[in-house]
Amino acid sequence: MSAQAAVAARAGAQRSRIDVVSPATGAVVGVVPVDGPSEVAAIAAELRAAQPEWEACGPRERGVVLRRFLDWILDNERSLVETIQAESGKSWGDASLEIIMAVDTINYYVKNAPTFIADRAVSPAGLANLTKKLTVQYRPYPLVGVITPWNGPLAGPIMDGVAALLAGAAVLFKPSEVTPLTWAAAARGWRDVDAPPILGCVNGYGDTGQAVVDEVDMVMFTGSTATGRAIATRAGERLIPCSLELGGKDAMIVCADANLERAAKAAAWGAMFNSGQICVSVERVYVVADVYDQFVELVTRQVNGLRHGTDAPGSFTSDVGAMATAAQLATVERHVADAVAKGARVLTGGQRREPGLYFEPTVLADVDHSMLCMREETFGPTLPIMKVDTEDQAIDLTNDSVYGLGSSLWTRDRARAQCLSRRIEAGAVNVNNALATTFQMTTPMSGWKQSGLGQRFDGAAGMLKFCRPKTVLSERVQLPAEPLWYPYRRRTSTVIARLVRLTGAHDWGRRLARRPKEGRR
Repeated sequence: MSAQAAVAARAGAQRSRIDVVSPATGAVVGVVPVDGPSEVAAIAAELRAAQPEWEACGPRERGVVLRRFLDWILDNERSLVETIQAESGKSWGDASLEIIMAVDTINYYVKNAPTFIADRAVSPAGLANLTKKLTVQYRPYPLVGVITPWNGPLAGPIMDGVAALLAGAAVLFKPSEVTPLTWAAAARGWRDVDAPPILGCVNGYGDTGQAVVDEVDMVMFTGSTATGRAIATRAGERLIPCSLELGGKDAMIVCADANLERAAKAAAWGAMFNSGQICVSVERVYVVADVYDQFVELVTRQVNGLRHGTDAPGSFTSDVGAMATAAQLATVERHVADAVAKGARVLTGGQRREPGLYFEPTVLADVDHSMLCMREETFGPTLPIMKVDTEDQAIDLTNDSVYGLGSSLWTRDRARAQCLSRRIEAGAVNVNNALATTFQMTTPMSGWKQSGLGQRFDGAAGMLKFCRPKTVLSERVQLPAEPLWYPYRRRTSTVIARLVRLTGAHDWGRRLARRPKEGRR
């Protein structure tokens, strides 16, 4: 074999499989095959064939299957968290929280699915419809595609896929090529509990994701704004719906009357959780000048105390783990370097750490909106803090962003919190908390601006978005013919017109069809 042929062969082998590398150690921790468009099409066809029987069994029976899957997750909790940690480099504490999210999500939707997708009786509107009985039925999209990022290998697919499954859809999952091992294990677990073959998993790069979008009837995507825009474009071409949860640049506003101790602890956790690699991380902080110095001191103390590294399984000896990819680490380095060059101070951290893809938990003070760390999504363990003169200035700067996913607002004054929260241009506001809105399954997690389309969760809406509504009309009284059917008759039409005026107008002159006086309107 020639040298060129050997290189080509190695390149082909690399594209036919994914070697999953631990960001903590650089070691290969697993391998998955790459599914090309033909494999995606074949798996999609198998899922479609199995979906009608799954839908027909009803939400209660589907709930029994999902509870068996939940039992499997709990029985395999240790190995799942080990896999999450191995492929993502998370701390054990961060990784283990994904189990909690899985348990809560499955239990919530299993409990409520029969009510959420039950037929809905609707009252008719208008005089002509008084004899009509109206019902809205819900049918799932037969095949839903769920494309998830690398920052939540278990929680990400669960948060979106469970509602679709319980709605009666078959679901084709495409996890990130960076962290595919956890969901590959979960897909095997689905088969282990003897569940119907309506859950599929494909692995690969961008072309695999494109193939998923081309095969399914509805797409749920979580990831970057750029990729989300491409998916929305293709979904529009195919005339299929899509729901997109995209990037964020969440702001934290600290008022002069805030509980600074609590706010500082929240800032440290909200910025550093999962090494800052979640869409709703606290990515920028605006602090009123009166309390700026005190807040910065408290936050720096909190971040200084964080334990950095990927700890041994089950040890809980680390708080902040590794970055998931070299590219993401490079973005964090670039943002910190840009801030320093423009006058920001590094109060703690500020450097990458080797071996592994680690960046120290970092606090930046004296930042402003000329800096990348306040404008672009960082997605890393940094906390830039900016001094502002007033709360109004903080609101203006918060809204001066292309993103609008989440936010937090810190004040002891409830009336001030209500007033300011209405002015923030984001899908969520946490008052005296951080990130908490993300885990509220009864309310919408929605993105404004370039942070997305549609919503996650929101009670019944979180399941109904995977369904198509159907209106069914029936007659309460069977007449020989409808009054509005052919042939039109003067007498019948006149009576109907008078009844419409009598019941629809809002003054007696118009009800009785009296001619208005000259000049009167």
